[in-house]
Amino acid sequence: MNNKSVRFGMIGGGMMGEALLSRLVAQQMYGSAEIVVSEPSTERREFLAQTYKVGVTGHNQNAAIASEVVLLAIKPQILPQVASEISSHLQPSALVISILAGTSLSQLEAAFPGQPVVRSMPNTPAAVGAGVTAIAAGQQVQRSHLDLATHILQTVGEVVEVPESSMDAVTGLSGSGPGYVALMIEALADGGVAAGLPRGVAMKLALQTVRGTAQLLQETAMHPGELKDRVTSPGGTTIAGIAQLEKAGFRSAVMEAVKAAWLRSQELGR
Repeated sequence: MNNKSVRFGMIGGGMMGEALLSRLVAQQMYGSAEIVVSEPSTERREFLAQTYKVGVTGHNQNAAIASEVVLLAIKPQILPQVASEISSHLQPSALVISILAGTSLSQLEAAFPGQPVVRSMPNTPAAVGAGVTAIAAGQQVQRSHLDLATHILQTVGEVVEVPESSMDAVTGLSGSGPGYVALMIEALADGGVAAGLPRGVAMKLALQTVRGTAQLLQETAMHPGELKDRVTSPGGTTIAGIAQLEKAGFRSAVMEAVKAAWLRSQELGR
């Protein structure tokens, strides 16, 4: 392995790591020969090497030699072990990007003294390039580091920069949000089935309704309340449905779900 040719190292080759890897290669941000992925599973290493033509290794140190970026895509509980293995092998200028849930910048900076560190929180739609990732910068991070982290993470969706104090709120909203939306889609489809639609048709309608509504709001920058007003004609079907949602405390329930996840994220981070 030629140390000088490795620009991007990834520690951990799981689902989220692969999502990033696939798009970095597809968008040619890094050449396959410039990437090394460290992964303990032999089967997983072989899959990543065959699929993306990248370098793979069973030794974390071999990915830590990357000159530009080392991305941590591991379970938070093994951070101390991984840090002890790789910290002395990092290039002084290498940016460390963490996607570890509930792991603070202070913990990361203690694990990698002197390194520029960016903490990030992607969400599961990143797996299909439709995610949103929040990033927070450590003390050694310069604007060029943030731009690089943004460029990398934009390969799997939108990126927003936030102060680290907002990361638990990000977790409650966009980190846990796919679970809330999935529950709503399931409920929409169940409602269609209750009204007589075949399950497959109901699910297709529910999925495309949610997807299309989100796309419409994003592309037009329309306020959700305005769209709601546009589709609620006097005495019509939509206002009848909304009245039932309001009766059940729908909006309050969603708000409380975000708050509950935010509080739980705070507890887990202590």
